Amino acid sequence: MFRLSVLTTCLALTLTIPVEAQEDRLVRLSTGSLAGAYFPVGVAICRTINKTRREHGLRCAAIASDGSLDNINRLRDGAAEMALVQSDTQRAAVNGQVDAPFTELRALLSLHAEPLTVVTRADSGVTGIQDLSGKRVSIGGSSQLPLWRGASEAAGLQPDSYEEVSGIAPEQQARALCDGEVDAFAMVIGHPARTVQEATLGCESRILNISGPAVTDLAAENAAWFPADIPGKLYQGNPEPIDTIGVGATLVTTSAVPDAVVEIVLSSIFDNLDQLRGFEPVLADLSQTSMTGIGLSAPLHAAAEAFYGDRGWTE
Repeated sequence: MFRLSVLTTCLALTLTIPVEAQEDRLVRLSTGSLAGAYFPVGVAICRTINKTRREHGLRCAAIASDGSLDNINRLRDGAAEMALVQSDTQRAAVNGQVDAPFTELRALLSLHAEPLTVVTRADSGVTGIQDLSGKRVSIGGSSQLPLWRGASEAAGLQPDSYEEVSGIAPEQQARALCDGEVDAFAMVIGHPARTVQEATLGCESRILNISGPAVTDLAAENAAWFPADIPGKLYQGNPEPIDTIGVGATLVTTSAVPDAVVEIVLSSIFDNLDQLRGFEPVLADLSQTSMTGIGLSAPLHAAAEAFYGDRGWTE
C-alpha cells in the first residue's frame, strides 16, 4: 500500500508539472530504500524546494537507493548532486575508510537522529543484546554494520557468537521476524519507522535496550556516534523509552555543486522549517541548532558556510 501510494503521488505530481518546469535545473537527491526513513525524508526536502521552483528555477528529485554507502558512491560518480548519509558514513568517507578519501565531499546540514534499533520477538527469550548469542540475526544494510558491530562487541559478542547473520532487505525484515526466519533484526533508522511498526503490529515484538558503561564509552570514543533513545508508546508492545546508541542523518553534497544551488536548497529548507517538520514524523523535532552543529565531519560547502555566517549561526 505504501509503495502504491508513493507511486500514485509521484505520478500525480508528474502530471501536474507545467511544460516550462522541464527547463528547470534538476538536482538529484539520493535517499534510501522505500522501507526506511531516508526516502520519505528526501521527498519532503524536495517538496520544500520545489514549492518555489518557478522563482529560482531549481527542481529537486528524490531517488531511491541502497542507503548511505550507495549514496556516497553516487556522489563520487556524479550520479547525484545531494545525498542523505549517516554521520558515521560521512566521517568514514572523508577519512578514506570508504574507498579513497572523498576530498570533494561537503556537508550541508544534519537532520534527525537514527538510533540503533534491535527488534526481537517477545517469545524469543532475548531481553538484551547479549542474549543474541546463538541466535539468527538480520542486519539492515552494510552501512549499518559499524555501529552494530561496535554495540554488539561492547555487549561481549563476537562475529562468531551468532548462529547466523543475514542481510535480509529492509522491507522484508518485519516479515522475516514474524515468520520465524530470524530471531531479531537490527537497523539504524529514524523513528517512527515503518519496518518497526510492521514488526510490532505483525507479531508480539520488543525493542531491546542497548545501554550501560561500555556503550557510553563507545559513544565517547567515536565522534559520529552518540547516546540516543526511542520514545515509549511509539510502537505497540513497547510502552517505555528505549536507551540505545545512534548516528545522525546528514545532508551532503560535493564541492562541484554551484554556490547558487546550495543557497537555494538551504534557503528553501530553513525558511520553511515549520512546514518541513510537518511533512514527515521523523522530522518533527528539527531545530536550527541541531541541524547546524551535530554530526558534520566533512567540511561545509563554501555556500553553506556563507549562508550560516550571514544568519549569525556560526561561532
